[in-house]
Amino acid sequence: MMSKPTILITNDDGIEADGLLVLAHAMKEVGQVFVVAPRTEQSAVSYMVTIRDPLRFFNWDLGEGITACALTGTPADCIKFGVGTWLGRKPDLVVSGINQGPNTAVNLLHSGTVGGAIEGCVEGIPSVAFSLDSFDKHADYTTAGKVAQKVAHQVLNLGLPDGIMLNVNIPYMPEKDLKGFRIARQARSRWDEAFTERKDPIGRPYYWLAGYHINLDQGPDTDLATR
Repeated sequence: MMSKPTILITNDDGIEADGLLVLAHAMKEVGQVFVVAPRTEQSAVSYMVTIRDPLRFFNWDLGEGITACALTGTPADCIKFGVGTWLGRKPDLVVSGINQGPNTAVNLLHSGTVGGAIEGCVEGIPSVAFSLDSFDKHADYTTAGKVAQKVAHQVLNLGLPDGIMLNVNIPYMPEKDLKGFRIARQARSRWDEAFTERKDPIGRPYYWLAGYHINLDQGPDTDLATR
């Protein structure tokens, strides 16, 4: 009897995120699931790794059939720790997500969800990042979990070229309304940003980054156009 493939999961929304829980349970149908996720939210940390602070881990209960721990680090830290220390071997697949909100255009460069998958790819492991096109805190990730299952099966069966990872953005709609998969290129975009000055309760200034997204690429084949 063939053993199940080993799947290592991380995210950037943190160990308590709904999208992570749905992804972990979806992957149970695909293989043996191990989760190493950040203890706290790590959105927009990109591919950052921790080099000046100690990392601590905590065993975590995500339900039957899932071996999980939380790490006080970034998504890339989680994959490094999972492969090099916790599992002590390369898994068959790394998946990251399911992110709250899409990861497209310039935001790919900031995404911790994508950063976790990049680390898996760098380590020579087939890796996929999943994001749901909704910022609703109460969003239903059921359809996204089913899409992730299909992609995971395909990647395990067919593999990925060396140095290539997948970034999968999933529309927020019922499964029956999905039309299939489409390959898209990364759009060019930027943020028009400014730091707004505010005051704390005792009058000291602090600054908060604000801005809006500008699409510089109107091509019909971009990741923004396919949303």
